[in-house]
Amino acid sequence: MKFTVSNLSSSVFFLLIFFYAFVSPIHGSNRHAALFIFGDSFLDAGNNNYIDTTALDQANFWPYGETYFNFPTGRFSDGRLISDFIAEYAKLPLVPPYLQPGNNQYYGGVNFASGGAGALVETFEGSVIPLKIQARNYKKVAAFLRHNLGKSEAKLLLSNAVYMFSIGSNDYLSPFLTDSDVLKSYSHSEYVAMVVRNMTSIIKGIYKRGARKFVLMNLPPLGCLPGTRIIDVEENGKCLQELSNLASLHNRVLHLLLLQLQNKLKGFRFALYDFHTDVTQMMNHPFKYGLKDGKSACCGSGRLRGEYSCGGKRGQKEYELCKKPNTYLFWDSYHLTESAYKSIADRMWDFSNTSYNIGPYTIRHFFQLP
Repeated sequence: MKFTVSNLSSSVFFLLIFFYAFVSPIHGSNRHAALFIFGDSFLDAGNNNYIDTTALDQANFWPYGETYFNFPTGRFSDGRLISDFIAEYAKLPLVPPYLQPGNNQYYGGVNFASGGAGALVETFEGSVIPLKIQARNYKKVAAFLRHNLGKSEAKLLLSNAVYMFSIGSNDYLSPFLTDSDVLKSYSHSEYVAMVVRNMTSIIKGIYKRGARKFVLMNLPPLGCLPGTRIIDVEENGKCLQELSNLASLHNRVLHLLLLQLQNKLKGFRFALYDFHTDVTQMMNHPFKYGLKDGKSACCGSGRLRGEYSCGGKRGQKEYELCKKPNTYLFWDSYHLTESAYKSIADRMWDFSNTSYNIGPYTIRHFFQLP
């Protein structure tokens, strides 16, 4: 073929189109580290929309999503989640659910989280995507990236990426919500050890697949959620102390085991966010955070709107909905409002506010470090 100025220009034009369409996103993911998300309903961006489950483990109906998206996305909130704000601060787009149809790029990360999931496979088994399966899905994504980018480029992307976790709450909530006898078979310390051991085993597996920067949120005061305050009628809305004690013990053991992993695994780094203390402060001092209510849910029914009826799809059709979700800490029986999640994400990200960041790193460090 004889090249002329005109067809040379055309060739250059198509090369530029190819570069921006296919090469740029890949190298863009190196400039802005990818975000891989694992966990439960605190981080689920809609994976449970695509599995065979019930409305108990879904949030794909109104009024979920009413504040920001103006339609239900599957997020267990009135709007965005902590991970959505973190992605924004890291200059990433919203990280899509792994099961979302047509989602097959992964260069900026992917969300594997599933509402109701636990570190134990037995937690709400058959209705959710447990952490073990989430890790298996990550393995598929890592293989996809190696195939499409080559081993060295994929290794760079995976090692630079940030891996965010919120897991464990359902392992402790499920025995109380389902009247299970599982806690009678173990002491509290034995049960917590089993949950955290499963978590760390899966984290080590993800580490072997290339992950190095781990961000974890510890557990909130589980006995003080609107849905758990109403379990013991005789306590008249007080925190369910046994459940909160389990969460506190879990948080102490998790921190110790993460320190052990950091000492044993080359290049392993973690940032642990004290979600427990932060939520407790917001619950006890709502006005300090621009809220008017730190104990009742915005959406639900019964005492403290703690009955899990938001949306009228979970067996109880009647429910109440507050007018201003941004003045509430809790959106429904177990989850927070978008305004609360943003407030927490701001503190999680901000260098100057390290009182809730346990350890030498913050999530913002990880997006800036190679």
